[in-house]
Amino acid sequence: MIWIWSLLATVSTAISADELVGTWTTKSQQVLTGPGFYDPLNDRLIEPDRTGISYSFDADGNYEEAFYRALANPTSPECTSGIMQWQHGSYMLSADGSLVLHPIAVDGRQLLSEPCRQDIGAYTRYNNTEHFKGFSVSIDKYHKVQRLDLTKFNGEKMQPMYLAYRPPKMLPTNTLNPVPTGGKKKRDLSGTGIHLVIKEELINPDRWWWFGVMMTSLGGIAFFLS
Repeated sequence: MIWIWSLLATVSTAISADELVGTWTTKSQQVLTGPGFYDPLNDRLIEPDRTGISYSFDADGNYEEAFYRALANPTSPECTSGIMQWQHGSYMLSADGSLVLHPIAVDGRQLLSEPCRQDIGAYTRYNNTEHFKGFSVSIDKYHKVQRLDLTKFNGEKMQPMYLAYRPPKMLPTNTLNPVPTGGKKKRDLSGTGIHLVIKEELINPDRWWWFGVMMTSLGGIAFFLS
């Protein structure tokens, strides 16, 4: 009987993994994984027109995520910050439906813009293993498209994401930017491996400030799907 239950669990996991495959994005549909968000050749994050989150999963156990968010400051609205994050790596789906995302540590990137603290954004390595208690894929009752709901490990649900591409839109799944071991470096990628402050202004902090104010005011009035 034990091997029967084990077989059923394996089949259930495979079916769930099939449902997960694709590129999913939140309602703005402006944030998508792939080369439109992170350029590994020039090692830079590309600012979308609007905030949002995107996850991609393939059938071989690889994932990619893109995150762009305005961070409001209620006490000082003029100090709204912006943050962009990108990671990729492998995912593990358990028989109980829980999901763990294991990033390639050296490849993750974060760009933080805090206009009231510094004129130039801080571009650093980013490495965060993510644990999800579960997920569900369904047809959204209002928009009639496939919808992904991820539940965090603490039981909190993330904002829903909607299928944008299947097969997924992803960058190569291997390590894209290994830590250099020698030669001339334009940026300091050594030491702790987490401090990578750039001297050029990849993303204009002023633009982020105005965008953050706009997003705080509008709050996401319209949904991208009809």
